Amino acid sequence: MSDFDTEEQEILEAFEAGKLKRPHDADEQMARHRIVAEATFKKDTRINIRLSSRDLRALQVRAMQEGVPYQTFVSSVLHKYVNGQFVEKSS
Repeated sequence: MSDFDTEEQEILEAFEAGKLKRPHDADEQMARHRIVAEATFKKDTRINIRLSSRDLRALQVRAMQEGVPYQTFVSSVLHKYVNGQFVEKSS
């Protein structure tokens, strides 16, 4: 059973059949997307925050489970939250 929805399945089938064509301005689109991505993920502001040692340890454990440094993990969680993309998976 596929985890793709109908639209994704149609795209996959078109790709596998060789029906998809590269847009004439693909390089320009990729350059624009690269600039936006770099601006989105640029970390140019530092903050200080006080946490309980228990919460910090829990964050460090979760970050370790994700395989990332805990400060990166915290930054990612905050980024997802402010953009309405935060979804917690139950264990």
